[in-house]
Amino acid sequence: MTEAATPMRTVVRCATADDTRALGARLATVARAGDRIALTGPLGAGKTELAKGFAAGLGVGEVVDSPSFTLMAEYEGRLRLFHLDLYRLTGTIDAFDGGLLDEREAEGVTLIEWGERLPADVDPDRLEVRITVLPDEAREVEIVAATADQRRFVAVA
Repeated sequence: MTEAATPMRTVVRCATADDTRALGARLATVARAGDRIALTGPLGAGKTELAKGFAAGLGVGEVVDSPSFTLMAEYEGRLRLFHLDLYRLTGTIDAFDGGLLDEREAEGVTLIEWGERLPADVDPDRLEVRITVLPDEAREVEIVAATADQRRFVAVA
């Protein structure tokens, strides 16, 4: 962590997929070029729903799906969106060898589904969005700002 000694956190309860998409859209309103956001949680947690809302919040007009088989999809909006899915990768080397991390991403915002497959020490300044499925099927979304600059995400959540 480069700017903040202690991460800032907030937790948002999302009762429905619509709530998860709405949270993603709110987060997109403060996104800036160069932002990297790791989405973590189990299969079916709602990572792609959050990504869909984020894309809509950026003004992306295309249908956004999980890029599991293509590994990365790019979309045009207020900022270029790089949507990565690391589910099929076995480790950090696969991400680098597959060209999933490159300098073009500094021009836009990067959402990384299955972000836990890319260790935080490799990408220490990313925003962490951790999704947990609750017993009632609602989602608890924890947003962890690693830097002082990322606190803008916590503020709009």
